[in-house]
Amino acid sequence: MPSDSTLISATDLDVCFNEQVVLKKASLSVMEGDRIGLVGRNGSGKSTFLKILSGLMEPDSGVVSPRRDLVVSYLPQEFALSPNLNVRDNVREGARVVLDFIHEFENLPANSKRHDFLEERILALDGWDLDHRIETAMSHLHCPDGERSVDQLSGGEKRRVALCRAIISQPELLILDEPTNHLDNESIEWLADYLEHYPSAFLLVTHDRHFLERCVNRIVELAEGTFWSHSGTYADYLQAKAARQATSELVEHKRLVGLKRELEWYRTGPRAQRTKSKIRMAAVETAVAEKAPEFERDVDLVIPPPPPLGNRVVELANVGMELGGRRLFSGISMTFAGGQRVGITGRNGLGKTTLLKIILGQMKPTEGEVRVGQLTKFNYVDQSRLQLNPERTVLDEVSDGTEFVVFGEGRLSLRAYLKRFLFTDDRIVTLVKYLSGGERSRLLLARILKHGGNFLILDEPTNDLDLPTLRILEEALIAFPGVVLVVSHDRYFLNRVCTDILAFEGDGRVSQSVGDYDYYLEKRRKAEAVAAKNISAVVEKPKVEPPRPAVKGRKLTFKEQQELAGMEAAIHAAEQKVAELEARFADPEFHRKHGPKAAELTAELETARATAARLFARWEELEAIKHAS
Repeated sequence: MPSDSTLISATDLDVCFNEQVVLKKASLSVMEGDRIGLVGRNGSGKSTFLKILSGLMEPDSGVVSPRRDLVVSYLPQEFALSPNLNVRDNVREGARVVLDFIHEFENLPANSKRHDFLEERILALDGWDLDHRIETAMSHLHCPDGERSVDQLSGGEKRRVALCRAIISQPELLILDEPTNHLDNESIEWLADYLEHYPSAFLLVTHDRHFLERCVNRIVELAEGTFWSHSGTYADYLQAKAARQATSELVEHKRLVGLKRELEWYRTGPRAQRTKSKIRMAAVETAVAEKAPEFERDVDLVIPPPPPLGNRVVELANVGMELGGRRLFSGISMTFAGGQRVGITGRNGLGKTTLLKIILGQMKPTEGEVRVGQLTKFNYVDQSRLQLNPERTVLDEVSDGTEFVVFGEGRLSLRAYLKRFLFTDDRIVTLVKYLSGGERSRLLLARILKHGGNFLILDEPTNDLDLPTLRILEEALIAFPGVVLVVSHDRYFLNRVCTDILAFEGDGRVSQSVGDYDYYLEKRRKAEAVAAKNISAVVEKPKVEPPRPAVKGRKLTFKEQQELAGMEAAIHAAEQKVAELEARFADPEFHRKHGPKAAELTAELETARATAARLFARWEELEAIKHAS
């Protein structure tokens, strides 16, 4: 829990870039035990503030006051590793403060007065356990081999090394800017668990809402140059923000109503009461001079309506791939249909992007076949995205020599199209090099999505997008009538968007699951529990039974095979029905809305639960017959 002891405070910070105000008399204090999630639109100044807090940048005005001897570690979005050091030594450099303390301690004269101070600092920073922490973090974050040169690493590998370097000193204030970018689900879960048990304070910026919900105890929003602090989780923050905006809108509405009433009085009021008129008119002028609250605008993200799909969209028939003598995956069979949104997930390096390239026809599988319908039109958002020309304007980067975007059977002007991505008239003619990171991400989305298509393939689309834009992207994908195939490690995104999950589990295994990511995890946990129970039963068997004549089990009938093939979807539908009914009962307004039907709904819930249980039991029965034959 946060304490009353302040680690660092920022007071009355002002920062401007040209005419853009980023921080305006902004103040924020970080206390011991704080676990802060910093949120805000891209370009609002989050990364700028982190640099100021880390001492890498000076504000135009204002004061930053850290506690004496405060140890701070910072992972920026744009980091640099030491090219003359290998991976392990780069990670160790993150604990340079601790290493210096240890070196000084070990070389102290016996009668030195600094002995107690250094020992206390080393213990506080867990310095004697440093080498063990390095190996543990490198392993769980899937860092490259410690002896490799950083010059040989990919961008994603370098980021893992940089993240490991940032957390390894276990500083008193840990500052992380988008730490989950380019991490797989297992690494994200390990990092979330690490932060949950982190002994000191941390401040992080992330677009991963599940990660935020799990790790932080305080949300700080940066909006219009000012900090708004909310205790609790991300969900608590959303509720508080909605209430704050509703209050602002009500105050503004009352101001405008009062202003209108006063102006009407002035036009029709008696001329004799000139003194009173002057007083009331002064009040009117004061009200007019008041600045109205600036309400956030959301991206009106538009995916052009897709051309119609044919009877065949894309079919994968026993597709497998081997690269460099290593089998990535095999036996993938899927049939895609309109309205399907498939999430691909799994550790990096298992073949997710390779599968996308196979579907696109950019690579040929080593086994199996990909059949693409004649009317299928792909639109691929690459993981590395497109390169933007920093010397061109926003309009030039999207136009490609045209003034319109084809939108269904009509056309939309480029300026109107860009305004839906929150580019104002002045930003539309701004050079790309002057855009914030968030504006560049929105520009790339606008540039790619304008090409339409009825089969969208998105490789890590959530990286670098702010939370409001992410929500709009999710809604646009959910409403998209074509097919969506998306690679993502964002658990919240996968749960909200996807109708199916294709999980790369390692050792060439690829699991297909109907439903969202949480449902896939639940099934996987059940399967692992059954497997562990079976292994335990074999290991703990008290005595060896005498051998019996082998009895060959019967095979599934054709009807049972068909039943088993559709069982997973039926179970998912039944469990969704249960969840829907349970959500109704959990509604605080349940009795007001559904009081007369309470008994009927209770019976319906019991029936739905029984149906789900029956289907699951039948699925286990059919699976047992299948594996016994």
